Amino acid sequence: MWRASIKRMLPRGLYGRAALILLVPVVTLQLVVSVVFIQRQFEDLTRQMSRAIVLELVFLADLVEEAPDREAALARARAVGGPLALSVAFPEAVPLGEARLFYDLSGKTVTATLAEGLPDFLGIDLATSTRLVRVGLETPHGPMEVGFDRRRVSASNPHQLLVLMVVTGVLMTLIAYLFLRNQLRPITRLAAAAEAFGKGRAMPYKPSGAAEVRAAGWAFLDMRARIERQIEQRTLMLSGVSHDLRTPLTRLKLELSMAEQTPETEAMLRDLADMEQMIDTFLDFARSEALDDLRPCDPADLLLRVAERARGIGGPVEVGDMPPGQEVLLRPLAVERALQNLVNNALRYGKRAALGLSVNPGRVIFTVEDDGPGIPADRREQALQPFQRLDAARGQEKGGGVGLGLAIASDIARGHGGELRLGQSARLGGLRAELVLAR
Repeated sequence: MWRASIKRMLPRGLYGRAALILLVPVVTLQLVVSVVFIQRQFEDLTRQMSRAIVLELVFLADLVEEAPDREAALARARAVGGPLALSVAFPEAVPLGEARLFYDLSGKTVTATLAEGLPDFLGIDLATSTRLVRVGLETPHGPMEVGFDRRRVSASNPHQLLVLMVVTGVLMTLIAYLFLRNQLRPITRLAAAAEAFGKGRAMPYKPSGAAEVRAAGWAFLDMRARIERQIEQRTLMLSGVSHDLRTPLTRLKLELSMAEQTPETEAMLRDLADMEQMIDTFLDFARSEALDDLRPCDPADLLLRVAERARGIGGPVEVGDMPPGQEVLLRPLAVERALQNLVNNALRYGKRAALGLSVNPGRVIFTVEDDGPGIPADRREQALQPFQRLDAARGQEKGGGVGLGLAIASDIARGHGGELRLGQSARLGGLRAELVLAR
């Protein structure tokens, strides 16, 4: 649980984590130096300086104690205290207890040392003035106050080392970040190129940076080239197969059309038409990622064209509220093909279809809902696989294809860096298909 909480607090970006890697050691080092070295060093130094002033105060207290009266005591104390830079007085109120500022760490050591070395110690005032120490002592002639310069019991300007350390740390962190940014930029460029390729875009990319980053960049370029060659070869192969099969199919159709029309010849003609439809579907699946190029277009116009086309053949299609016109980088022919397949499935297995669209900063979501039997949750992933026909779930009496309609739509969605999600329609009760495309 605590590990998950820590992970949520850590930055997710590469620059943020690099800055954290830089700052944590620097800040930790400064804290260690401040607490372990500076505090102990100044604590020991302050104790030694305070012990020296204790000797002078003890000597001064002995002189005051030997004096016959307060006037003589004050005269002796001032005569000795003048050369020692000690101010002596017998005021009505002397410091009692400890009075110091909360951040005065060395003052705590001064108080402890004076209280330990002076038997007649009454109190100390370090808060009224940061440059003057006022000490209260008990004498036979009444409470006496002794004042002296603060620099005699603690080092002056102890913060200079802290300031110098912080400034140096910030400067070194800035320099290190500038150098590290030059090493991080090739990684971010590689990530951007990989993300663009996942969305079906070939972003220009040239490997740079450290040797390991360049090696990863060249490996990515090789992988991208192999995938593009594979897609091209698959499209060419199925195009060639389709072309080679059309010629004998055309001859068979011509021969059957010229032959005597019998129930057998009509059945064979229907089989030939089904074979042609299958070949066209196979070809559409093979070139689903290469139907057209990316270009800015309005997704609302795409959805409306698909709806009008479906209404033109008698399909009851409803279209929800469309967002205002927005330009999105898409392959319009491919997206139309995917939407057309989803609408055809909705009208094949249901009586009506409802279309919707939402455009977010990071993605575009087309929704197609129907009032048909839907697809069970445990078979939706199977329905997205090529050549999978779920006629038992969707209704055999409605007719069917070759099991590529959803697979083509899913392939087009992946080509745009998105996915095809299947669920239950809360509005119509049938299948709800969401074509999610990354922007």
